[in-house]
This record gives sequence, structure tokens and C-alpha cells, in this order.
Amino acid sequence: VSRFQCQLNQKVRESLCFCLSAKFVTQIFLVCALISLPECPPLGLESHRVEDDQLLASSQSHHGFSAQRGRLNMQGSDNDEDLYGGAWCAESEERDHWFQVDARREVEFTGVITQGRNSELHEDFVSSYFVAFSNDSSDWTLLHDGYAEWLFYGNVDKETPVMSQFATPVVARYIRILPQSWNGSLCLRYFFLNRSHHSENEVNPSDDLDFRHHNYKEMRQMMKVINEECPNITRIYNIGKSYQGLKMYAMEISDNPGEHEPGEPEFRYTAGLHGNEALGRELLLLLMQFLCKEYNDDNPRVRRLVDGVRIHLVPSLNPDAYELAYEMGSEMGNWALGHWTEEGYDIFQNFPDLNSILWGAEDRGWVPRIVPNHHIPLPENFFNGSLAVETKAVISWMDRNPFVLGANLQGGEKLVTYPFDMQRPPVSLTDNRRWRNNNEGALRETPDDAMFRWLAMSYAHSHLTMTETYRGSCHGDDITGGQGITNRASWKPVVGSMNDFSYLHTNCFELSIFLGCDKFPHESELPLEWENNREALLSFIEQVHRGIKGIVRDVDGNPLPNATISVEGIRHDVKTAVGGDYWRLLNPGEYKVTAKADGYTPQTRLCMVGYDSGATPCSFTLTKSNWDRIKHIMALHGKRPIRLITKVNVVKTTAASTVAAPSIDTEPENPANTHNIARRRRLRLMRLRRLRLQRLRAGLRTTPATTVTTTTTTASTTLPPETKRTTSWYDSWFPVDEWSTENPFDSVVFEAVPTQDYPFEYTID
Repeated sequence: VSRFQCQLNQKVRESLCFCLSAKFVTQIFLVCALISLPECPPLGLESHRVEDDQLLASSQSHHGFSAQRGRLNMQGSDNDEDLYGGAWCAESEERDHWFQVDARREVEFTGVITQGRNSELHEDFVSSYFVAFSNDSSDWTLLHDGYAEWLFYGNVDKETPVMSQFATPVVARYIRILPQSWNGSLCLRYFFLNRSHHSENEVNPSDDLDFRHHNYKEMRQMMKVINEECPNITRIYNIGKSYQGLKMYAMEISDNPGEHEPGEPEFRYTAGLHGNEALGRELLLLLMQFLCKEYNDDNPRVRRLVDGVRIHLVPSLNPDAYELAYEMGSEMGNWALGHWTEEGYDIFQNFPDLNSILWGAEDRGWVPRIVPNHHIPLPENFFNGSLAVETKAVISWMDRNPFVLGANLQGGEKLVTYPFDMQRPPVSLTDNRRWRNNNEGALRETPDDAMFRWLAMSYAHSHLTMTETYRGSCHGDDITGGQGITNRASWKPVVGSMNDFSYLHTNCFELSIFLGCDKFPHESELPLEWENNREALLSFIEQVHRGIKGIVRDVDGNPLPNATISVEGIRHDVKTAVGGDYWRLLNPGEYKVTAKADGYTPQTRLCMVGYDSGATPCSFTLTKSNWDRIKHIMALHGKRPIRLITKVNVVKTTAASTVAAPSIDTEPENPANTHNIARRRRLRLMRLRRLRLQRLRAGLRTTPATTVTTTTTTASTTLPPETKRTTSWYDSWFPVDEWSTENPFDSVVFEAVPTQDYPFEYTID
């Protein structure tokens, strides 16, 4: 069909659409969708390049349905009676209805796209209309088809866009739509096509890049060309396959592609989670071209980025859905077409819900003793649950690479959101647990909220127009306070988001960047969008160097993977990578940082984060803990308690008359004696322990005995050094109540082999 329609001139195509629509009204949207012309770019209503004061209507049903609500794909409030409606709706008592756009200059209008009202309850749309033109907004001329006033047939449902193209372009400043018939209430969303004319909105890009939309085959070819131009810094790989078997391609850009370098952080940009949000996909393809070209041209900034960061770019996480949206074109796909995967999943909110696990553990006081505050394990059998094929591939990709920072590019709004994306449920008032009050009224903030806000602002304030919120957001009032950023849970909360999962399951801080009101902009607008986002894309990558970094080693210099890095005052830890290296994003300040690893003594350091670019080095060297040494020795000897022998203190005397001070325990003269000697030794120890317990019960205190030593040379008496009585270190393994008369060793089964003595000296940590 596409090859055939390219051979038709505008007159034939419009006549074909008109004739078919007159006979088969239900087929009009199918035919007209096939005749979109790339040389007819939009006027800019959906992208909000057309200002609100350029839109005018004959009337409005009430405030929430003004002319400014009539933009294509405008989304209404969840409550239809709320302030913002999903279309322009006219006053029902009016007789003459019209909607008008002022282009502010003369342009060549080539067509109109109409759409019904966005509403869950109402089915309102315009089914036929006239079109009129003017240069002074006073004298209007209705469009004729050569015989009579041209009646255009509009929509047959409320969501599917329908395009009607004119036989020949009409040059004018003003254009009006005059509805003639409608279903339900008179409600309309609209879009105008015009020939390319120079305007203040057009940009001549300074970068020689490929500004057009790429389907799956063209995207793959584009990445291959970039790889051939920069083979020393690029690598193409795939993170998995989609439901229909299309590979999810990624490009790595680094000075040593294919290998994780210790000390070099890893960064990721992902796009195309929703197939109809095509701007992020094209921006990443443009970023690939830009980095390759500028690196070869010795751009110092790009050189620092590529040499100092391992960058991963994934332009399409949902390739199946993008192909569907691409076939319909930039304006003919509705708000939802291509949003979900082939299986019907929204990838962004299809990840395991780890928030509920963390918050439930916090309410019970289990964090971090039982449930960690980071790297929360995945629920059992989660792969057997409702997870998309694409989601499973993304999770595996996250686990394989030690990402530090990342962002997913989306569309339909213009702002940056940061975690948490899920609202924390309120604690029941009937819950009388002692820790209930700790979470009452808690905000939906992460422990790293200040860091997330900085990261979000680094993109929004580097973007050329994201903070221009005086006109409001795409579909309502500005909810960012003029900053272009917001917490997702306070805006549109979702459960199981990619951002929350990344924060709680990995080291990566992930944000969502909504690039604009138009999810699938016309390719003529791509140069402008690239200029708006280029600096922000680069600046956000540079934030990966903010905070501290280092390597955790043992005393022999071996790296320690999976060591935990804790920052005092921030209840969220990170782990070291396979090479023992770590990165912790932090704002400028003084921090007490502790490194911990199993079997090693923790170490704490004071680390300073300054305002200069680059992360502060903060490495650790851990020593093996004594307890780990004890467990190791016990494992070598069957995990039996090891008896410690206190050194015997002997008083030196003359040879004529000498009495040695007795030791705490006298060793048999023959170490290889029979089993009876060992048995008597154990029985004597048990009797002594029972005697000590009885004395404790009676409240008696024993005094150490003094041994009198006489010599033949003097008549004086001397006292040997007093030996301090200590409890064996393994007594703590058998706790005994001081009022108990039960022998704690009665339940211990001793082997027939005598216990050996080991000449080790221990310092219990």
C-alpha cells in the first residue's frame, strides 16, 4: 500500500479518501492514515509550539473545556468533572460553532487531523465539518472541492485520529474548523499540517547528524555504521530479545569497550520502553553519532566522557511496539497505540515490587538486621509471575553490569521525575505496635532524596525549555514549582517501577526524563529537540563522577567484591563490584564512610566531597577478623571447643628447698596417655563448675589460696604471683542461669578421643 500511495498525487489521494469516506464511513481512518506526507510537517499544536493565545473558539461548555484543551492527544483529568477536560467542548446552546488557529504568519495549510474527547465515560466526537481560511480573521473563505463547499468527514470513535488532506495547499494566516455533525456533545481535538516555511521555531542544527525516524532495520544499520566509524570506542551487543524475537540492541561507548575497568563508573540511557514514545529513541541514536564524531574530532569534553565513563545506550527496549507505532506515523497513532508490549505489559511498571518488602520490614524493625536496605533479593519464583520477556532481559542486564547512574527517556510530558515512584501506604490506626509512629505522615522520599533532586535538576536546568513552566504542563497546571522536576509518587504514583527496582536491587540511581508533550514528533522537529536536549544529555552523564569512589582490598592487596559501603546518616548502602571498586553518589559535604565485608573487621573513614569535578578517592584496606580465624580453626578440628592452657608461673628458688606454685591445670606427664586420664580430666572440670554454681547460690565468696614457700637460706615467707581465675572462652556457648542446679555439660556428648591442646593465643574482637 505504501508503494502505491507514493505514486498518487495529492488530488487523487484526497479524492480517494473522500469517496471512500462517503460510502464507508467506518473505514475513513484506515484510508486516511495511509496518506501522511513527510513534506507536510505539523503546525505545532501537540508539541505546544503554538501558544495558548493563538487558539480561539466560538464558545466553551465550561472552564475545563476551553479552546486550549483542543490539542491533539490532550489528556483529561481522571475525574471528568475536574478542572481539565480532554478536549475542546462547545456550549450546547450556541448555533454557530467554530474553532480557530492563528499561525501568526502566512503558511501553506495542507490538511487537518481530528480526534474525539479523551474520557472514560463519554463518547464525544465530531463526524463532519467545513474548513475556512482568512488573512485578517474577518473575511472567511470556505474550502471548495471544485463544485461545492467541501464537507470533510471526521471521526467514528473518540481516540483514533483521522486525517483529511486538501487537494492543493491553501496559503493563509488563520484557519477555522466549522463542525456540522457530532456524536454526543460537540467535543474536538485537532491538528493542522502545513508546508515547511521558515519560522522562529525552526533551527539550523550545528551538528551534521541524521535527523529522521528509523525503523528497526534502519536503527540496526545506523548503529553498525557508527561502530565502523569508531571501532576503537564502540561495541554493539544485545541485552535480550523481545516477545516477537527482535533483538534489544545496545551500544557501549568507552575507551576500552567490552570490559569493565576498575575505577571507571558505568552509566546507562534507555529509551523506547513505550513503543510510541519515539523521541527518546532518536535522541539516543543522535547521541551515538555525536559522541563518535566529536571523539574523532578531538573534542576535549567528549574525550573526557568516553575515557572516564563506560556508557551504555539502549534506544529501543520495546521494539515490537515501536514497529506498530512507526507504521501509523508520527501523528496518526493515538496516545496508547504502541504503548504496551506484544503481551500487553507496560515495561516501566512491570518490575518486582521491592518497595513493599522494604517498608514492611521497616515497620517491623527488621532493617537492616534481617532485611537489608539495599540489594533486596528478588521474591521467590518471580520469573514465573507476570513479567514481560523484555522485563526479564532488562533485569538480567542490570545484574550483569555495575551501573552507577542511569535515566530512561519517555514522553507525553516535559519534566524529570525521581524516586520513589510508589506511594507508601498509610499505617493503620489500629496498629498499636511500638514502631507505628515512626512512619506516620512519612513522605515518599528515598534516603538519597537530596542527591536525586540534584540529579534531576542537572538535566532539567541544562535543558533549554524544560523550566519554562509559565504556560503550565502539557495537560494541566505546572506541578514542578517552576523547577521542571518532581517526585513521581507525589505526581502519578506507580507500583513496580523501573526506577524503584533499580534503586533497591542494584547500586544504580535511575530517573525518568519526560522529553516533551508530543510522544512521536514529526521528523522536521528532531533538530530542534536535539538542540534542546544535547547539553542536558551530556551534563547528566557527567554527574556519575559526583561523590566518592574507591577500591576495597584486604591486607594482601586482593580486591573484595560484594563489600558493603555505608554512609552515616543515609540508610541506603551500596556494594563493591567484582574488582572491589565502588562509587557512591553524594552531594558536597563531610561523610563518615564504613566498609564492611564478611570475615573482615569493618573500617571507617572520613571522606570529603568537594565542589570540584570528579569523585573523591576513598579506598579501604580490611583485615581479617579474629572471629573468622577462630571459626576457621574450629572447622579444621571438627568444630570442637579448643581448651586454652594458661602458662604456669613458677617461683625461682634455691635447689635446697623449692616448692613450685601450682598451675591452674596440671598436664599429665605423658601426653599420649590413655582415655581414662582424659575422662577424669573432664569429670573434674564438671565438678569444679558445679561447685562454683553452688557457691554462687549460697552467696559465698572464695579467696585465692596462698602458697607459703620456705627456703633454707632465710626465715621469711614469700607469696607467689596471684593467678587470676578466668572463665573459659567457650563457657559462653552454654549459658547457665545462676539459679539453675542442672549440670550444663550433662547434655554434651563427648567423643572418646582426648581433647588436644593447641598453643594459640587469641584476642577476641
